[in-house]
Amino acid sequence: MSEPVSIATLISGGGRTVLNLAEEIERGRLNARITGVIAHRASLAGVRRCRDRGLPVTVVNGDPRDSLDDRLDEVLAGTGARFVCLCGYLRHFRVGTQWSGRTINIHPALLPDFGGKGMYGAHVHRAVLASGVSESGCTVHFVDEEYDHGPTILQRSCPVMKDDDEDTLAARVFELECEAFPEALRQLFETDAHEAGSTVGGGEQR
Repeated sequence: MSEPVSIATLISGGGRTVLNLAEEIERGRLNARITGVIAHRASLAGVRRCRDRGLPVTVVNGDPRDSLDDRLDEVLAGTGARFVCLCGYLRHFRVGTQWSGRTINIHPALLPDFGGKGMYGAHVHRAVLASGVSESGCTVHFVDEEYDHGPTILQRSCPVMKDDDEDTLAARVFELECEAFPEALRQLFETDAHEAGSTVGGGEQR
């Protein structure tokens, strides 16, 4: 087996998505290692949960004396991560050239619907229910400078039940997220390894 791929994760809540990735790694279903968990506030439940799991956690808050984006870049660079995973991270992330094509996010709806600034968590599920659509799900996508806008990597869908509320729908969607994020990473790792292999070994690249 090849060396595990280093990934860094950013959180703004309970850290469930990171812990799911850690479980997939421990079970041998994801050839990766989490080299850093970055949180925007020390009081987040995810900080304690991830530290209890033995994951390295760094808190990078919005102290106005420093540039948050520059500090995030510095911390992420220190993790040595090949890919950056936004795991319920609610702040805007500056992709720039450094993280372009290397940053992915999971959104609890079928983009491009129900996305954009302010559309996160329960807000998304309420909007889905209010719209009357019969299907929801999750989307894993590359991150660009716009909220929920980058190219889709994969989607998973589920029905919206007539008696759903935001909690029951959220629980059903999260089950899909637990499958979709690791699968998207496996696809990325495979593509990344193939592209890396195509640039070595001599010969003119066409």
